[in-house]
Amino acid sequence: MSIFAALDVYHDETSRSAALNMAIDEALLEVATVPTIRFYQWDHPAISFGYFGKFDDVAAHLNRRDIVRRWTGGGIVFHGQDLTYSVVIPNSVRAFAESSISIYEKIHRALGAGLAANGQSVELAATPMPKISESCFANPVRADVLLNGFKVAGAAQRRTRRSLLQQGSIQNVDFGNGFADLFAKNLSAEYRRERLAAALLTRAEEIAVQKYATTAWLRRR
Repeated sequence: MSIFAALDVYHDETSRSAALNMAIDEALLEVATVPTIRFYQWDHPAISFGYFGKFDDVAAHLNRRDIVRRWTGGGIVFHGQDLTYSVVIPNSVRAFAESSISIYEKIHRALGAGLAANGQSVELAATPMPKISESCFANPVRADVLLNGFKVAGAAQRRTRRSLLQQGSIQNVDFGNGFADLFAKNLSAEYRRERLAAALLTRAEEIAVQKYATTAWLRRR
């Protein structure tokens, strides 16, 4: 099942603002030389919405949640009780050349196998379902992870010449029994745990201030 020959795994146990979480993912996209997965948390209940989303769709939550526009696409995701992750695939890795949907499906199969090892029987959506709202988890698309017919994991991607970024959220399932490490191990048997470097965090803080924390970015549509 392994997708990558090697994988760096970051368990970012420091809760961070929505803007900084997005900026760290972008900073990893800039510098990663091997595939990486980062699991992270939010210091306040938050909402992220896709690059092409409309601010008006989330504006009503502005005084109650930390809101950020993602660089990836997709719908509205509520964060706080979920397990959030990002995968970065450099262009030097064979998997980078695969189609976006192939990468999406393989990552979700690895995720689903981790849930199955915890006794949770899931399946991947075969076809998109009719869109009923702007909420990501109300609208399963092909290869999303379903439990008892309900979407429990979705993601969105951004591809640059240098790397591919997939940002995902997992909700309403049991994250116990080392699920995150099971997920990572399914992506690559050769994985190593890493810590975010001080220089990377400094770069991420710059990106957050210049981009994700700005009103211009948040309200651009």
